[in-house]
Amino acid sequence: MFKVAKLLHHKGFHITFVHTEFNQRRLLRSRGPNALTGFPSFCFETIPDGLPPSDADVTQDIEALLESTSETCLIPFKELISRLNNNSSSSNVPPVTCIVSDVAMSFTLDASEELGLPNVVFWTASACGLMGYVQYHQLVQKGLIPLKDSSCLSNGYLNTIIDWIPSMENVCLKDLPSFIRTTDANDFMVNFIIKLMDRIRKACAVILNTFYTLEHDVLDALSSTFPNIYTIGPLHLLENQILVNDLVSSGGSNLWKEASDCVAWLDSKEPNSVVYVNFGSITVITSQQMIEFAWGLAKSNQAFLWIIRPDLVIEDSAILPSDFVSETKERGFFANWCPQEQVLNHPSIGGFLSHCGWNSILESIGAGVPLICWPFFADQQTNCWYCCTRLGIAMEIDNDVKRDEIAKVVLELMVEEKGREMKKKAGKLKRLAEEAIGLEAVTGSSSHQFFEKLVSTVLMSDVTVNC
Repeated sequence: MFKVAKLLHHKGFHITFVHTEFNQRRLLRSRGPNALTGFPSFCFETIPDGLPPSDADVTQDIEALLESTSETCLIPFKELISRLNNNSSSSNVPPVTCIVSDVAMSFTLDASEELGLPNVVFWTASACGLMGYVQYHQLVQKGLIPLKDSSCLSNGYLNTIIDWIPSMENVCLKDLPSFIRTTDANDFMVNFIIKLMDRIRKACAVILNTFYTLEHDVLDALSSTFPNIYTIGPLHLLENQILVNDLVSSGGSNLWKEASDCVAWLDSKEPNSVVYVNFGSITVITSQQMIEFAWGLAKSNQAFLWIIRPDLVIEDSAILPSDFVSETKERGFFANWCPQEQVLNHPSIGGFLSHCGWNSILESIGAGVPLICWPFFADQQTNCWYCCTRLGIAMEIDNDVKRDEIAKVVLELMVEEKGREMKKKAGKLKRLAEEAIGLEAVTGSSSHQFFEKLVSTVLMSDVTVNC
């Protein structure tokens, strides 16, 4: 969202970036007390998320957060817009003319409808993930979900092939966004998503952080459901290209404090010799899973950079076995967080062991780095399926983590022919990504062209909520 805001600011928009109070406190702790000051045309405001107050540096429970924001955020959000508009005559802040919001914050659609403002929603995940979520309503209608009982999680039922989804042939239930794995007919997430898929059709535009040549088959199939899709990714590459020497571009949005010393350690390593391990900002694992990952990395005999958040391990401290640390001290580096784009683009990185969050996948593609996938939840399962079966740049690890399997796939990725082929395919996608954000793109459907069209025909038009 911050990258989108910076790009729009560069196009001349005054930006009011709305955080939840919880996230803004985290951001100020991670990036310093002056992180949100110094740009008169780029301001920050907050609204409460409705959850109990907390100063913990942890990721909030997704279901609780969505339920709370859906029920409590509309009124404070409308009050914020009213305050901005009422103060516009006596301040340098112009009145609000459009709303760009995270798709999950669907209360903004109610606000824009009431206020007669155009609303653009940002789908932060993949197009294939969106296609997976669109199927939830039909999965319920066909009786495929909710699951009959918990045995469906282990008896092979999730291997059922879903044969009606255009552009996603041979996809199985287990490859669709994981909220379907419920036995509750009243499951909040399933019902929230079904309603959300219907609601976002009311938006003036749906923007995606992807590029057409990466997911063209899925995007073509989605166009009948969402005819107003704009693909403007990879956002980190578009930002790097457009925001050269732009002061706002120096602002960061990570909620974890980054350890930059890992880059100096990477400088000492040979090209394509290091496995980068990072499970993102939400994934949590058990202490046993952590031990299996650790000894799998040790058995591979490959150098690795492992990002271990303080809250990575469920209800426990993220502490590695001392003998593992001793055995790998010459070829392992550990940090709480890191500048991921910089790390992935470092010449020493040869592969990425990832949870398959879409930002991580796009950043890996942008760097030409192949993946080992261990999806955790939501659309990560679908991203994994797409990267493995369609793009050919990834291998999947079974959810039941075993050290021997970790060692095997790491070696396949780093030293064997399969990994070299994946590296070639990742390199090809890197070139396509760079072409997509190019100023002189020849495809006619490039991300740069979509971004310009979004600005000129949606956000700067005189069209109101009926767009």
